[in-house]
Amino acid sequence: MSSTLPPDGPSGPGTPEYLQQGSDAQGPGRRPAGRTALVAGGAVAGLLVVAGGIWAATSFFSSGPQPAEALPASTIGYASIDLDPSGSQKIEAVKMLRKFPAFTDHVDLGIKDDIRRAIFDEIQKQSPCEGLDYDDDIEPWIGDRAAVAAVDLGEDQPSPVFVLQVSDADAADAALKKIQACTTDSSTGDTAGAGGWSIDGDWAVVAETDDLAQQVADEAAKASLADDKDYQHWMDEVGDTGIVNLYAAPAAGSYLADNLGGGFGPMGGTAPSEATGALKNFKGMAATLRFDAGALEFEVAGDPGVDQGQFLGGDQGDDAIASLPEDTAAAIGASFGKGWFSGIADQLAAYSGSDMTAQEFLDDMSQQSGLDLPDDVETLVGDSIAVSIGSDFDPETFFNSTNGDGVPVAAKVKGDPSAIEAVLAKLQGQMGTQEGAFVGSDSDGDWIAIGPDADYRKQVLDGGSLGDSAVFKDVVPDAGKASLIFFVNFDAGDGWLVKAVGDDQQTADNLEPLGGLGMSAWRDGDTSHAVLRLTTD
Repeated sequence: MSSTLPPDGPSGPGTPEYLQQGSDAQGPGRRPAGRTALVAGGAVAGLLVVAGGIWAATSFFSSGPQPAEALPASTIGYASIDLDPSGSQKIEAVKMLRKFPAFTDHVDLGIKDDIRRAIFDEIQKQSPCEGLDYDDDIEPWIGDRAAVAAVDLGEDQPSPVFVLQVSDADAADAALKKIQACTTDSSTGDTAGAGGWSIDGDWAVVAETDDLAQQVADEAAKASLADDKDYQHWMDEVGDTGIVNLYAAPAAGSYLADNLGGGFGPMGGTAPSEATGALKNFKGMAATLRFDAGALEFEVAGDPGVDQGQFLGGDQGDDAIASLPEDTAAAIGASFGKGWFSGIADQLAAYSGSDMTAQEFLDDMSQQSGLDLPDDVETLVGDSIAVSIGSDFDPETFFNSTNGDGVPVAAKVKGDPSAIEAVLAKLQGQMGTQEGAFVGSDSDGDWIAIGPDADYRKQVLDGGSLGDSAVFKDVVPDAGKASLIFFVNFDAGDGWLVKAVGDDQQTADNLEPLGGLGMSAWRDGDTSHAVLRLTTD
């Protein structure tokens, strides 16, 4: 379930004009059994699906009317795409993608090209519709934006709906009739199941039947998704809109809770009350995919669902990772809230489907591991922890090493080194004295480095300036408030990623443009945020 772009303004009041429909009205509740294909039985649906993929890779946001204006506030899931972004941002997107040979080899597309025509041509190759021509039938009316949604119309199941922006209602109606004819049963002439639509103003609403399409339009006229407070709130939380925008309404959680049924969990059975309760209390979420300052960025904001403070807490996620060596190839950094491991035990026990309590779960794990849980695990990760891989990491050395020498992998922890050493001693006792079992550690003040290679432990412990590096700042711009960070520098060590593919020149050429990848997650009040960024050189 998904979302769209924030509206530039509410749609006008009044009941939509029902201009024309593509098939005879079916009557309320009369859905053709087993025939849920929407208009064109794959042509229009295919247009939207393929557009979602290609446009997500080649387009960007431009202002103007948004599909949320044409859908009712009872929409529970929504995804929108922008089919023709503004010039400067479209240029930036195409410039980035054209750095990859695979894109230029398989997508014959320039900055000034009509992406819609390219998509139409590809669909016609896969599922040809005889007599349908882009210049004559599609280009005169198709607009810049489209969306797919699940709308609650008071029935047992949400109704799937497509929304297309149109500039010429008559031309759009004629084209939809042509597309519908391509999926009509040739032996009977039956159009049932081939879809229906309603066109009003700037939008064509496409649904399973004409009646459903008109019902959606009528409900949108009374109260649109664009004016819904939950929708506006969550779209504001993800900031600037992008090429693809997603939204799940609070009602989506209740719908899922009511339909979990049996077969929940690895042992089957009904969903526990904790799972259905969390879903019923779901507050909503939104996400957007955009090009931002030379990066492809995906941002999510939503209801955390559970007490995130039990797992990740505070804003110390970058304390350890920011002080790693600047040439670090990859790392994960995190900070944990007080009692986080006990919180995990509570959740696992509740969702396991068994009668085991959280304490019984902890006791069983303590017996198997030889640790005092949850205290030892919470001590081991400290206030902030980062696990890093050096730029000279070599897979062959890693697999052939018997004691870890020469393997640049380490954990850096901010905490109580003496207490951490005591936990490590317990683990060493459980592992025994066999060759290769020992992992060394070194400490300095509040910091301890744990890893198999003494030289790399020293590098990690001595501190570094990874947090001040340009690539880190670019892909993890929210590091200062994050509780969880993931970071990859593809250029570290003179391009370790390209070196890793060896003689596969084609793969190497397509990896060469990559710069960095970063993810940061944090909590702001009752809202969880996450941002994923990918950059090129």
